[in-house]
This record gives sequence, C-alpha cells and structure tokens, in this order.
Amino acid sequence: MKPVSLALFWHQHQPYYPDDVADETLMPWVRLHATKDYLGMAMHIQEVPEFHCTINLVPSLLEQIQRYENGHVDRHLKVSRMPADSLDQEHACYLLDNFFMANEQSMIRIYPRYHELFQKRGLGRDSAEIALMRFTKQELRDLQVWNNLTWIHELVFERDTDLTEFRAKGRDWTEDEKNWLLDRQRELVAEVIPLHRELSEGGQVEITTTPFYHPILPLLWDKKSAREAMPGCKMPQYTESYKEDVKRHLEKAVAYHTKLFGEPPRGLWPSEGSVSQDILASIIDVGIEWIATDEEILGHSTDNFVHRDAHGNVNRPELLYQPWKVSSEGESLSIIFRDHGLSDLIGFHYQRNDPNWAADDLLAKVKGIAHAVEKHNPDQPAFVPIVLDGENCWEYFPDGGVGFLRSLYRKSVTDPQVNSVRVSEFLAKHPPQKKINRLFAGSWINHDFYIWIGHQEDRDAWDLVHITRSFLKKAEKSGRFAPEAIQEAWKELMIAEGSDWYWWYGDDHHSGQDDLFDELFRRHLRNVYTLLGEMPPSVMFEPVTHAERKHLHTQPKALLNVKVDGRISFFEWLNAGHYEAGSERGTMTMVSDSAITDLYFGFDQERFLLRCDTILAAKSDLKDYEEMRVRFVEPYGIEVQIKMNGSIETSVVRENEVVANSNVTAAIGKVLEVSIPKSDLGVEVGHRMHFAVELMQNGEAVNRIPSEGTIDLEVCGPDFERYMWQA
Repeated sequence: MKPVSLALFWHQHQPYYPDDVADETLMPWVRLHATKDYLGMAMHIQEVPEFHCTINLVPSLLEQIQRYENGHVDRHLKVSRMPADSLDQEHACYLLDNFFMANEQSMIRIYPRYHELFQKRGLGRDSAEIALMRFTKQELRDLQVWNNLTWIHELVFERDTDLTEFRAKGRDWTEDEKNWLLDRQRELVAEVIPLHRELSEGGQVEITTTPFYHPILPLLWDKKSAREAMPGCKMPQYTESYKEDVKRHLEKAVAYHTKLFGEPPRGLWPSEGSVSQDILASIIDVGIEWIATDEEILGHSTDNFVHRDAHGNVNRPELLYQPWKVSSEGESLSIIFRDHGLSDLIGFHYQRNDPNWAADDLLAKVKGIAHAVEKHNPDQPAFVPIVLDGENCWEYFPDGGVGFLRSLYRKSVTDPQVNSVRVSEFLAKHPPQKKINRLFAGSWINHDFYIWIGHQEDRDAWDLVHITRSFLKKAEKSGRFAPEAIQEAWKELMIAEGSDWYWWYGDDHHSGQDDLFDELFRRHLRNVYTLLGEMPPSVMFEPVTHAERKHLHTQPKALLNVKVDGRISFFEWLNAGHYEAGSERGTMTMVSDSAITDLYFGFDQERFLLRCDTILAAKSDLKDYEEMRVRFVEPYGIEVQIKMNGSIETSVVRENEVVANSNVTAAIGKVLEVSIPKSDLGVEVGHRMHFAVELMQNGEAVNRIPSEGTIDLEVCGPDFERYMWQA
C-alpha cells in the first residue's frame, strides 16, 4: 500500500470582541484561548519536528492577539487586576458570575482550591449578591488567580518551573503574586504569533487565512444562495448583494497575512466552510490557490455521486480522498473536502477514550481509507483531510488533549504507511485531476446556511446590517466625512457581517452569554453612526433576540387631521404614534431632565406631523431653548430647524444647505406642533423615516429625545387606514 497523506487542518478563530469606539472589550476569550489552545497547539507541533500540518489563523483573531501583546485589556482582565481587598460589590459580583467560565470536570474539579470555591459559589442556586456574603477577600483573590491559571496550557507548565511552583501553592496568593501571574500571561500571549511564524518558516506548518472578520461569503454575495440547499428558506426583507464587501474581506485578509508572515497565503478556509460558485472569482482574484470545505459539498456538487451509505461508508472513496479543481471566469483553484466523520471523532468522541487507543484508532481508520482508495484506483495516492476547530474541543479531554495529540503526532511520523502533509505540500506533488462543473452553495454544517439565515432573528439581524450599510453608502457618497472616519465605519460594518453573531441567534446554539453577543453585534452597527456623528436608529438599541424585544414607541394607526395651532385637541392626535421620554431605559428607572415629556407623530395625505408635549406648557417650558431641531437619519442628511426666540421661524437644511421655499409650519402654545411637507423631506409612501428631536442652547444640543436611538416609522399613504383595518 502506498503511504496515505494525512492532512490535519486546525481552524483557530474567535469573534472580534473589542468595541473600538468605546475602547472596551467585554469578553476575554481571545486572551484565555491564546495562553491555552493557540500556544499549546503550536507547542505540540514543535515537539515533533517531522510532523507537518496546516493551521488556519483568522485575521481578526490575530489582530486581537497583537492588541494584547501591546497591553490591551478586557473587562475580565481589569477585574483580575483589581485588588481583592478593595473590590466593590459590582466587581465582586462580576467575579463570582464570570470567573468559573471553564469546564468543571477538566479545568475546575481537578484543582482542590478552585473546586472548593466553585462549590461555595453555588452556581444555579444563589445570586452573586447572596453568594458574595460567604466569600472572604482571600477567597476572591484566589478565584482571580485560578480562573486565569486554569487557562494556561499544560505544556507551558512542563517547561516553566516558576509557573509550576506557583500552581502548586494552590491558594492564599498575595496581590504581588497574582500580578506576577497576569504579567506572565501577557508574555505567553506574545509568544503565539512568533511561534507560528517560526513553524511556518521552518516548513512544518502551512498557515492559511479566512475572510477578515469571518463572514459567510455566499450570503454576502447573494442571500438567496441559501435556497440552493433550502428551497423554502425565508429571506430577510432586504436581499441586495454586497459583492464589494466580499472583496473587502478577502483583500484585507490577504494583505494582513502577508504583512504578518512575510508571504501571501496559498490556502483559504472560507468561514464555516461556506462556499458557492459565485464567490470563486473573488477568491481567485486575491491569489488564493486552494480552499477547503466539507465532504457533503462534494456530494451535492456531483449530484450525490459521492455519498455515504447507511453504515457511514463512502461509496466512492477514490473521489472523496483527492483534491478537485473548480473554475470561474476562465481561472481555477484547487478545493479539498474534509472527512467529517474523522473530524468529528476528534472533536466529539475521543475525549472519552484512552488517548493512545484513540490515536491508534484514528490512524487505523486513515490507513483503512488508503486501502479502500487503492482498491478502487491503485494508481491514486490517498489524501485524507481532517479539518476541525482547534481550540474548543480540548477542554473536554481530561488532560486537555495532551496525551492524544502527543500520541497521534509521534505515531504519525513513525508509521511508514502514514505521511503527514501540509495541504500545499501535497498539491504541489499531486495537482487535482478532476473538475467540479458547478460548486454547490453550502457550509460544513449540514451543507446549508440554516444557522446564519434560517431563523427570524438571523433575518432581522441581516436587515439591521442592510439599514446600516445603506446609511454608510450614502454617507460615503456625500463626501461630507473624512476618509479616515469612513474607513473606520466600514470596519465596524464588516465586523457586524461576521458569522459569529448569527451563530447565537435562533434556537440551535446557546452560549450562556447570548444577550452579550447580541449587544456587541448591535454596538458595532451603532458605531457606524457614532463615528460619523449621526444618531443610530432606535431599532439598533432593541435586542434582536425576540424574547428580549421591546419597542420604544407605538406606530401611527391612521392618517391624522391636525390643525397646527399649538393647542391640544385629543381627537386630532388620537391615532398618532407615541413616544414617552425615558422609555428606552426599560426596567431601569431614569428621571428625565428633558423638558419634552412626550412625542406624538404621524401623517396626513401631504405632511409629516409632530407634536411635542412638556411638563406644563411648551411655550413656557421651552423658553430657555433658542431652537428645536428635528434631525433625520433617514431620509439622510436632513434637519428641520424651529427657532423659538419670540416668534417661530422654520427652515429645512439638507446636507448643510438651507432649502429654499420650504413649507414647514410650527406653532407653540400648550404644545409645540410641527408640520413638514413630505415633498420637503423627499419621501414617498413606503419610505422609512428615522428621526430624533434636539433642544439647542448656544448652538449645542443639550437635550435629545429619545436619548438613545431614533423614532422609526414608515411613510403612510391613502390606503393606510384600509390596510390597518384589514390587519
């Protein structure tokens, strides 16, 4: 039998956690995985110089690692640094809620002191506030230490006697000792990228890349591509293509990788193994030579000619276990398909087995594949790609996977029937001989995109991206903003296009921090507006998760018949939409210092109508304000200015230019009423409007209603009342 080429391919990835606008990072996972999995996995490979493999490092992950090298901190690290003796209740409760984030069996229970603290906490039984009464200051400090210590890879302890002695102490650390550990942690994070560079330059590891912020490229290109695998899949409201964003993610990834590692990547792991025929040309254009995805994509790209039977056996192994070629616009690249059965054995099953037995079993299966390929085609070298997540499965192994990986790597290089390879290394000797005519659109999970577009929450999130992207495109086209601000805004949008946010929407995955992921997603979208000095629509402040959803205001129920005179007439505004100041704070009570207490709004046939109520009477309550502005995010760049110095003067400003012959009217008395012709706003029936009201003093906005977000509504037409009645 010819030696089988084993192509292990580890994918290392985390979402982009920093909020660069607020200059804070709410989650610690890049830092913690860096000292455990990213460093440890590379050290395992370094131990066996003859072993070759491929590692995919997502650019947005690398960017975050570099930030930690340069002293970046996250909230978890800030609380870790705080002296335990001076922790206030808020931070002590954060500690008790977040510093047991580790696998209980393999990362907590094995350390007596950490397990003692875990039991004292009573997770699932007591709130942090109640549990805090049981903890001493020393116990809180030991908890700060243990949660950082347990996320350091075992191979680090084998080489570092100081760390080993530190861990052996087990308890009663001082503040100086704790800070020594956190300083050492930063040094370990700083080893990750240089070690990978060393392994790459030595020819042991091929480093590949992914579209920069890990988006699902086929959905960016065409959301309707989801219907190739799911014909009945519902679509978001907006289905426009973001082809240029596909190119942005790819070009940015290749440029970053080249700068960091000294040469461009040859291979690309499309986020979540997501591929389609549409995106191939863009991948080829940036110089990528090969991509990888799941075996089911090959099956569906060949009309199920390649598939597994009821017992899990591949019917045509000689077709699966070889590279293929795909083409677009006259250019081609190689594509490999992972054996998802073997990948899942490592990710989900071998954790329960003896590590030496597991390594033997995997290699036996790989050699069995070689026999099957040889039986069908004696001249073909068997090529077995095993592609999986390289960070999350190891915490489920009793020893963090150390025994299994050591055994697997060492046995691979001593077995004459196994040849461990980098993917490009194999392709250079054995270029693909077979071609796929049309690549099926799907991912490495069930050959579809259900996780990222199959739930209503996913589709709602895509619509938020579209709203924000449309705003950004208009802002960029206007020429009003500095190129640097536009560039930063595009970065925030690209982050929100990443796959991870959609992973946690719907009912198929739960992180225990779903609300926080939802908040981070919407923060990045809000940042697009903030960076350009504009107001995010209020929908950006509403949780996408349906269970959490709360609307900030009601919508108009019928066309209005209003005489603008500053007087209250109950029936005039009966069918208006309504916003109560401060309602955006949800269950938190905030005493508003705004003079405006309520907004009422709606339309008649020709006009947009707005009423502002105050505590007593608008004429007296607003006398200290020189002007009120109605600022529109949509339609973009429009302000309606109402000067209130004695007499009322109105004007419409579009992109900093006063509009001549506008027909805005306003009156102030018990209330302030404003009418704005739809023609002055440039809106028609069905258009969306997002606005907020600002009160001005000395040329500055001192009050904003709503304080967060905007009032969002749709322009009503003549059929509005009939539609509402039928609904």
